[in-house]
Amino acid sequence: MAEPTMTMAARALPPGAGALVSVALVPPATRLSFRGGPDAAEACAAAFGCDLPRRACRAAATEARAALWLGPDEWLLLAPEAETAALVAAIGAGLAAVPHALVDVSHRQVGFAIAGTQAATLLNTGCPLDLDPAAFPVGMCTRTVLAKCDVALWRRGVDLFRLEVNRSFADYVAGYLRVAERGLG
Repeated sequence: MAEPTMTMAARALPPGAGALVSVALVPPATRLSFRGGPDAAEACAAAFGCDLPRRACRAAATEARAALWLGPDEWLLLAPEAETAALVAAIGAGLAAVPHALVDVSHRQVGFAIAGTQAATLLNTGCPLDLDPAAFPVGMCTRTVLAKCDVALWRRGVDLFRLEVNRSFADYVAGYLRVAERGLG
């Protein structure tokens, strides 16, 4: 399936380069939906190489991997695309005797990076959450809506967010963000 178009990515500047806001597709990634109880979460974290947060709406990350808490027994695991098969095998082996569910959803979703001093303002044009850093601090993540689309939103820095959206809605979300970005100008 073709990657969604994101013409704003051509104009995107890295954070700190003077951009008020930039939106870009993130590189293709491994995305694993993991569900399991406390024993499964511990075994998964050991096999994945990154802690699975136990606190609601929090993310844990290493340099190359991240685990986003999406529910009391549910996490979205993110890693470089080339690691999919190895991670599925390692986690599966580490959890062979523990009840769990592990589903590769890598091709189901697309990620966007929204960065800059107006990133939260841009997202708030279509997201009902209070994205003030006091209410939605760095490291927080949750499922929410953006322009009527279900998304997962993760604040990676004061002015940096990662937005995960189902691939079938990616062009719609990209178009919505382009229009909203023009409104900030």
